[in-house]
Amino acid sequence: MAELTGKSIIGFQSGGEGDPTIFGINPATGESLQPGYAAVSEAELNRAAEFAAEAFEVFSKTSGTAKATFLRKIADNIEAIGDDLAQLAPQETGLPEGRIRMETGRTCSQLRLFATVAEEGSWVGARIDHADPDRAPVPKPDVRSMERPLGSVAVFCASNFPLAFSVAGGDTASAFAAGCPVVVKAHHSHPGTAELVGQAVSAAVRDCGLPEGTFSLVYGPGRETGSALVRHPAIKAAGFTGSRVGGQALMKLAADRPEPIPFYAEMSSINPVFILPGAMAERAEQLAAGLHGSMTLGVGQFCTNPGVTILDSTADIEPFVAKLAELVGASPGATMLNPGISAAYDSGAGALGGNVAVETVALGQAVDGQCQAGAALFRTTADAFLGDESLGAELFGPSTLVVTHDGADKMLALAKSLEGQLTATVLGTDADLEANRELLDVLETKVGRVVVNGFPTGVEVCRAMVHGGPFPATSDGRSTSVGTGAIHRFTRPVCYQGFPDALLPAELREANPLGIRRLIDGEPIF
Repeated sequence: MAELTGKSIIGFQSGGEGDPTIFGINPATGESLQPGYAAVSEAELNRAAEFAAEAFEVFSKTSGTAKATFLRKIADNIEAIGDDLAQLAPQETGLPEGRIRMETGRTCSQLRLFATVAEEGSWVGARIDHADPDRAPVPKPDVRSMERPLGSVAVFCASNFPLAFSVAGGDTASAFAAGCPVVVKAHHSHPGTAELVGQAVSAAVRDCGLPEGTFSLVYGPGRETGSALVRHPAIKAAGFTGSRVGGQALMKLAADRPEPIPFYAEMSSINPVFILPGAMAERAEQLAAGLHGSMTLGVGQFCTNPGVTILDSTADIEPFVAKLAELVGASPGATMLNPGISAAYDSGAGALGGNVAVETVALGQAVDGQCQAGAALFRTTADAFLGDESLGAELFGPSTLVVTHDGADKMLALAKSLEGQLTATVLGTDADLEANRELLDVLETKVGRVVVNGFPTGVEVCRAMVHGGPFPATSDGRSTSVGTGAIHRFTRPVCYQGFPDALLPAELREANPLGIRRLIDGEPIF
C-alpha cells in the first residue's frame, strides 16, 4: 500500500504539524487506525485557500483539452491504487470490498464523463447576438455570453461514499471541469482513504503542469475547520453532502459572509415509494422483494433509501406486508459506517417504534458488536402521518415506514404534505399510471427525480441524471450533484459587449475555432 503520511496536502506541501487528533475507526471492531491526522492550523488553511485563489488565475483559463487530460489522469491514478483502496476503505467504513471496487469504478467513470464535457466544450452555453447598426431607433450592439468558472471551491467529503462523493467525487470533478481549483475537507470517518485519493489527485496536478493550488486536502473538525473554510474570502462556492443539521449550519455561514457565496448541500430525503393497486394485485411478492433490497442496500446508508412506503389499504395489501415482514425479519444485521451514524439510527428507530401511532411490524436479526444495525419495518396510517411531522423525518438506515391510506384523495394529501425530496417512486400498471397523473404532477414539484416502476437506490452517472431536489433535500433545488449539469453549480454567466473578435474567449469568436454548439441570433448552430 502507498505510504500514508497523516498530513494534509496543501498544494505541493504537507500540513497539519500538530499532535494527531483524527483517527480512522474500524466500525466493526472499534479499533483505532493509524496514522492519526492533525487538524490544519489557521495559517495552513489560509495558505490552502490563498494557493487556490492564485491557481484560479491560470486554471480558469486552461483549455478544455488540458482539463480533460487532467481529469483522465486523476482517474488513471485512482485506478492504479484500486487494490490499496479495496484494502483500506473497508477497514475505515465497514463497507465490503466489492462495494469499494464498484465505487472506485463509478468515481473514475464520473471523472472521465466530466473530461468529455470539458473537452467538447459546448457546456459553456455560448450565445451570440450580432450587431445591427442600422436598427432604428437605436443601433443594436454585438452581444455575446457564456458560462465562466466562479473561483475556488470548497468540497466536503461524505461519510457514506468514501470515493464517489468525497475527495475526487462529483463535486470535485465538476468543479475541475468548470475550471475551479478545489480545497477538499476530509471526512473523519475515512481519513486514510482520503489521503490515498488526495495523493492521486495531487500527482495529477504535478504531472499535468497545473498551478500548485489547483488542489488541496485538509483535515480538521467540521465545526472549526469546515466553518473556517466556508467563511474564507478566497472561497467562492462550496459543495456538501451530509446531515441536515450540518448542511444548514454551513448554509447560514455561506449566506452571512460579507460576500455571500453559493452553497450546494445535499442533506435529507425519505424518498417515498407509492405502490398503486394494479401493481399490488399483479406482483405483490416481487414488489416486496424489490423494496426490501432497496431499503437494506448498503445497510440503508444511501441518500436515496426508500424511508416511506405508501399503500392503498382499499386494495389487498396484506400479502405484500407479510412478505416484506418475512424478508426484513430474516435480514442479518450489518455494520454501519461509524458510531455516530449507528447511534442515530438506533435512537431514531427506537423513537419511531415507540410512537403510539406506529406499529413495529418486523425487526431484522440482531447482531452483537460495534456499530451493528438491523433492518426494521414500521406501519402507520395516513392520518397519523399527516398529523405528526416527526413521522416524516429521515431515518438514515435499513428501515421503511409503511403508510396506509384509503383512496386517491388521501394519497394526494400525503404527496402534497411531503418536504422536498431527492426521489419519489411510483409503482403501477399502465392503467394505474394513467389514472394517477395528478400524483405524478404533484411529485414533480416535490423531488429532483421521479422513478416509475423501479427503485430509488442507485444513481446512474449520466448526462441526464438529476441528483437534487427542493429543500431540505438540497439547499438549492435548481441544482444537481450528479450528471453533467453539476458543472453549472460552479459557474456564472458573463456577457461580452462590443468586443473585438481577437479579445473574445475562443468559445465566442466568430470562426468558432473550438467547433462547439452555439446559439447564434436565436438559432442553434454548430
